[in-house]
Amino acid sequence: MTGATAPANGCGFDLKQKWVLVASKDGAIEIEGSVAEALPNAMFRVELTNGHKILAHISGKMRKNYIRILPGDRVIVELSPYDLTRGRIIYRYK
Repeated sequence: MTGATAPANGCGFDLKQKWVLVASKDGAIEIEGSVAEALPNAMFRVELTNGHKILAHISGKMRKNYIRILPGDRVIVELSPYDLTRGRIIYRYK
């Protein structure tokens, strides 16, 4: 990550300006993706930058602050190392 600054959420850029995986302290994996489909019960189908599609829900802070997620939005998803097919949307790009 030389030559680039990391945002406050801990994700960073490599020299080619592509997102890299960042493992946080609790073992969760954060990766960028785009919302492909909105599903019932505040669930979303998210296509990750590596081509995989996962099922994700909105984090509590985003729900509390009424941040709306629409299909096509670029988001950061936090994945558990135990189940890589489900995640939590923790950030929506403006």
